Amino acid sequence: MIAADQNVETLCHFGLTTTQAKVYIATVRLGLATVGQISKFSRVRREDVYRILPRLEQMGLVERALGTPTKIRATSIEDALSVLIEHEQKDATQRITKLATEKEQFLKRFNSYDRSSIPEKEEVNFALLCHRDSILAKISAMLKTARKEIDIVCSRTKLVQLVSSYADSLKKCTRRNVRIRMISGFREHGDSVPRIVEEYLSPKNSVDLKFADRSLSHYILVDLKEALIATTTEGNMAENPCLWTDNANLVGLLQRSFEDLWHTSVGWQSIETNSAPEKTILFVEQLKPTNHVIFVYDTLEAKHHVLFSYLKSGLDTGEAAVYVASEEKPSEIREAMRQFGIDVEKLESIGALKILGFRDVYIVDGKFSMNTTLSIWNGFYKETLAKGLKGLRVAGETECFFKHNLVQELIAYEKTLHTVLDIPMIAVCAYNAATLASSSDPINLYTQLVAAHGTVLFTGMDSRIGRIEMRKS
Repeated sequence: MIAADQNVETLCHFGLTTTQAKVYIATVRLGLATVGQISKFSRVRREDVYRILPRLEQMGLVERALGTPTKIRATSIEDALSVLIEHEQKDATQRITKLATEKEQFLKRFNSYDRSSIPEKEEVNFALLCHRDSILAKISAMLKTARKEIDIVCSRTKLVQLVSSYADSLKKCTRRNVRIRMISGFREHGDSVPRIVEEYLSPKNSVDLKFADRSLSHYILVDLKEALIATTTEGNMAENPCLWTDNANLVGLLQRSFEDLWHTSVGWQSIETNSAPEKTILFVEQLKPTNHVIFVYDTLEAKHHVLFSYLKSGLDTGEAAVYVASEEKPSEIREAMRQFGIDVEKLESIGALKILGFRDVYIVDGKFSMNTTLSIWNGFYKETLAKGLKGLRVAGETECFFKHNLVQELIAYEKTLHTVLDIPMIAVCAYNAATLASSSDPINLYTQLVAAHGTVLFTGMDSRIGRIEMRKS
């Protein structure tokens, strides 16, 4: 009975009434039946069955078989559903066409009224928009009325959503010579935002895009007259309440804030032409405490460039740094750091820099113990604080795990480190791409390592620094 009720309910979603659905289902079940049999099976009164059958026949769901007494046969379920969908599409199209006609008639009639007797409207300086449809409608209205300038500040994700959702409206703005300026969170290597903006809007005309290296509020300003302000930077566009205002003081304040941010932000074209080393330095400078990053390199030069840039960025701002060598000897790393421009002797003498071998941290006394290694990291961090340093950056080569057949232990360690890295230190785990490729199951290994390090932050290929992939939680 429950299944039968569900079938009836489902057919009602396709446009049938409850009794029509019952009669049709009964006809399908019986195969070829008289009105009386259909009435009895469907529990619909005979006179109602007589009334319903012509409508079902008109819809193409049943047919009458010649003979006496008259018998009814149903169209197959699959064909019937297709027919019902076609009916719904036709009805929807007709309704939309009718509404479009009524819209034009309504506007013509409404705009023809004499407004001379209507009192001057009271100004509405603020409105809280809590629902998605109202927020989207407000954005659309603001873009439609824009005549001189549109200024937008939001995250990369929201900017992509805004551009793709309102591409037509924004293009119309550019055709009206409306200047559009956009500021987003600082771009990452391989960032698709400029390409998307260019594809949809052609920034070579009246659209310009910049990136800021600070936390951003999210808002849209139009013609120095009105603004839509997101109440939170979380979630996707229009998911959270927004405040709309045409208050001159607040709009002016936001406009001044935008201009200040615009002049301190970086144009996407200049970032696009930055050298690969500059992009790397930009990335490592933005790492935050508890970030757990995977770095896959192709050459020793690539490894040195990225890891030394990463450690030097912290050392220059008063942080401590630890480098664990396993592919090369600590003495080789020390010499490479000198050539890179790091004052190794001075930093080691004050305890800001440690260059260690893998036996000091990973494989202690001939064996690997996850608890021992984690305890060592905690000890280094406490020592860092005791010396008055601001924080701790760690770079660890992982080659020793492969040389000592500890790959599974390495995976478990990475997963644990990603989970329990609650001390505010930054960890970069360095992997030789050739070593990964030569493992017994490189795809599965790489997949597990990726999962242990979180979401993609930075990815790219450069002839000098090789293949880079960086991920954090």
